[in-house]
Amino acid sequence: MLPSGPHPTTLFRLIVTSLLALVPATGLRALDSDYRSPIAVIADREGRSLYVAEETGRRIAEVELASGKVTRAIAVPENPSGLVLAPDGKKLFVTGAAPQGRVQVIALESGKIVAAIPVGHTPLAPQVSPDGKTLYVCNRFNDDISVIDLEAGTQIARIAVVREPVAAVLTPDGTALIVANHLPVGRADADDVSAVVSLIDTASRTVTATVILPNGSTSLRGVCVSPDGAFAYVTHILARYQQPTTQLERGWMNTNALSIVEVKAGKLLATVLLDSGDLGAANPWGITCSADGARLCVAHAGTHEVSVIDRVALHRKIKADTSPDTVADDLAFLVDIRRRVHLSGNGPRGIAMVGERICIAEYFSDSIGIIDLRAATTESAPSWPLGPPIPLTPIRQGERAFHDAQHCFQHWQSCASCHPDARTDGLNWDLLNDGLGNPKNTRSMLLAHQTPPSMSLGIRDSAEMSVRAGFRFIQFTIIEEDVCVAVDKYLLHLKPVPSPWLAADGKPTAQQQRGKALFTSAACALCHVPPLYTNLKQYDLGIVTTGMDQDKPLDTPTLIELWRTAPYLNDGRAATLKDVFSPLGDPAKKHGKGSALKPDELDDLIAYLLTL
Repeated sequence: MLPSGPHPTTLFRLIVTSLLALVPATGLRALDSDYRSPIAVIADREGRSLYVAEETGRRIAEVELASGKVTRAIAVPENPSGLVLAPDGKKLFVTGAAPQGRVQVIALESGKIVAAIPVGHTPLAPQVSPDGKTLYVCNRFNDDISVIDLEAGTQIARIAVVREPVAAVLTPDGTALIVANHLPVGRADADDVSAVVSLIDTASRTVTATVILPNGSTSLRGVCVSPDGAFAYVTHILARYQQPTTQLERGWMNTNALSIVEVKAGKLLATVLLDSGDLGAANPWGITCSADGARLCVAHAGTHEVSVIDRVALHRKIKADTSPDTVADDLAFLVDIRRRVHLSGNGPRGIAMVGERICIAEYFSDSIGIIDLRAATTESAPSWPLGPPIPLTPIRQGERAFHDAQHCFQHWQSCASCHPDARTDGLNWDLLNDGLGNPKNTRSMLLAHQTPPSMSLGIRDSAEMSVRAGFRFIQFTIIEEDVCVAVDKYLLHLKPVPSPWLAADGKPTAQQQRGKALFTSAACALCHVPPLYTNLKQYDLGIVTTGMDQDKPLDTPTLIELWRTAPYLNDGRAATLKDVFSPLGDPAKKHGKGSALKPDELDDLIAYLLTL
């Protein structure tokens, strides 16, 4: 096991960037300025005002629908990630995206926070029962749902789901909660890899069905339900990851989809593509259904538009289709039953309907988009600013470009399509940089610039090279150098999220302390050297035993946020950390001394690794 030399980089840059990257994140803030970043929007009961969650602005803005003016701003202590109105319209429940998450209860008459209810890690997507007695909250990084008794103001149960619940909706009668799990779980080299939707019976507080979406489904973002509660609609990417990334035409790499779930039966009805034949509709996010059930509206975060779909015609067409298995491949399925409305703002995410108006939270332009369906034309929509414009810093410009599919040929995808939140999509991709027929697991972009070389085989000398190659060979476009520099700056300023396995007081458990000692004695620390938990070298660990990559050395990855980046190893064959140290993940027993540990010792080591 002979190491190659470290990648040439200055000691000064390594120390400075590693220390910057390891600053604990207690909640999202604008990377280097006070942007507002609206992420969610709802209307009051009378349809006169909007409540807007401004993620990095740390406030709830109240916007008058008649004038578009911000009439009130309510500061909140954590970055708001979602909000829901009490059935009587008197209180607003706001989730705060922090490791020690809370729900802030705001009395709307006074505009004051009257209670703060502890929940889980990075809570979002709150839903309140029709009787106003129970609140449900997605705890993204605990992989579960909090159930809160609002009369007592306490959490009374946690319901486990699958992986990173990011969106949820209650049926109108409150009997079922539909939860969208952001990423797939399991091996990335399996024949089928897809994220799932969890259906929860609210009476028994149990998961009654796990609906598997089509192969390649990932990056679930939004969910809504029909007025009668019969159908749920979920937005996601439908990746064609089993094909080499040789082109983009007709959605060769990534398509963008809407899946329909039959709630009572607990099964998938159909998946339809939101793209057109030669124009992608990248990164679908928020989705809403009109009160009369006539329309579905989808916000496309990557292409800055909204799809307005005739829901009745959609179901009629699905019912009449003679080959349902091909619907998910039909780029013309929505022709004549969908309009694509372009927005003036950038980065639409949350969406709500108020009568005949569609209101959209435009994340990167700090604005609310308004589509009036009564207007003579809806080819484009104006935006209402949430405050005076703030100039784009290079970091904000880079974050915006990373999520912008308009930089891509035919707008099929953005950088965030394969790297949601600049992390991983849980899939293997056969990229062209190291030959064909050797797919690799998507790597997180966190610390990519601080830990050269880039890619599993170290094919690129640096992440800077990979950013430029990504635009050219993944998005098939030539882009200005200043945009690439801005993306570099954005990625350099990413901060690790504290692990959900850490105790609230930050003190390690006895098991985690034992695991930390084993991290050194089992020789893990020789290659995964703190503080970056890599020595920037490459090794042949005997993991690749067949194919064109056999006996090639692999890059030593950072272990920071290891808890978040499953599956593991270069080809994603290890679904869990325990699999990494099994004969499956360590056939040559060269992965330190992990494979020689006793079962209880391995559990201790993994308990420590999950805290990084």
